[in-house]
Amino acid sequence: MNNKKILLTAKNVINLQLKALQKLKKNINKSFIDAVIKISKCQSKVILCGVGKSGLIASKVASTLSSVGTPSFTLSASDSSHGDLGSISKKDILILISNSGQTSELKNVIQYANRNKIFLIGIVSKKDSILYKASDIKILIPQVKESEGIIPTSSTTTQLAIGDALAIAAMKYKKFGKLDFKKIHPAGNLGAQLKTVEDIMLTGKNIPFVEETLKMKEAIKILSKKKLGVLIVQNKKKKTSGIITDGQIRRFSQKKNNIHSVKVRDIMTKNPIGIEKSALAAKALSLMNEKKITSLYVFDNKNRFKAIGIVHIHNILQFNIT
Repeated sequence: MNNKKILLTAKNVINLQLKALQKLKKNINKSFIDAVIKISKCQSKVILCGVGKSGLIASKVASTLSSVGTPSFTLSASDSSHGDLGSISKKDILILISNSGQTSELKNVIQYANRNKIFLIGIVSKKDSILYKASDIKILIPQVKESEGIIPTSSTTTQLAIGDALAIAAMKYKKFGKLDFKKIHPAGNLGAQLKTVEDIMLTGKNIPFVEETLKMKEAIKILSKKKLGVLIVQNKKKKTSGIITDGQIRRFSQKKNNIHSVKVRDIMTKNPIGIEKSALAAKALSLMNEKKITSLYVFDNKNRFKAIGIVHIHNILQFNIT
């Protein structure tokens, strides 16, 4: 087999899968909607099961569902006949995935679900199958041409696609957002990109607060102690009124010799740039880059003029947020 034929084989496999997905797209109907609503309203667990390659697809779909707020796990079809059926409760939803819908290993699972009135969603390609007839919601996927006529490739692609579509549609139906997603993905690059300003900001005694009327002699001491290169200025009502950076202080010192007797309000930049605590840290970094600054004061969504924290570019970079 030469290189040209290797490439041709790859393209043929992919073309078959593309055609299968196009057929699947045309097959999406009300049954899909019913399944999404049922999954979204599940008060217990969603259990997926399949045999062989379909079993592997079931595991992936269960993982995706769990990652977007729908607790799910996979049941082994072969092990189910040896006690694992006991892990299914009447409040669960059972999703069975099978191309033919006639696989012998699934029959015991189907019978158990029907006998115990466990809600069953069948993902299957044949209407005359046991699975199709026994399912409460029937998601019919198209019969497709497999690679070399027999290798499960196109069919598993459609199973995976419909599973992912169910997971994402359920996520959106439940209004499961980025902040919800972050709670169950705290680690790795994904977790870092979903961190909010509140997750990384400095609070309490770490905030370099100074009053407007404070003389710069004392303000510089606080600047040196906090080691952030910035001061957050407050008025008598404790509202954020300005900001001072070490760069401003250097530039002012070049113009006037006696900076120590000057009051903070005479140097500060009024109306400083802030960010709400619920914003993504990546947004804070983008804002800093845009404005060419290294710090932002953080405010609660309810009160823009009260600083509850400060976020420095170093805080962001140490979490590998880009």
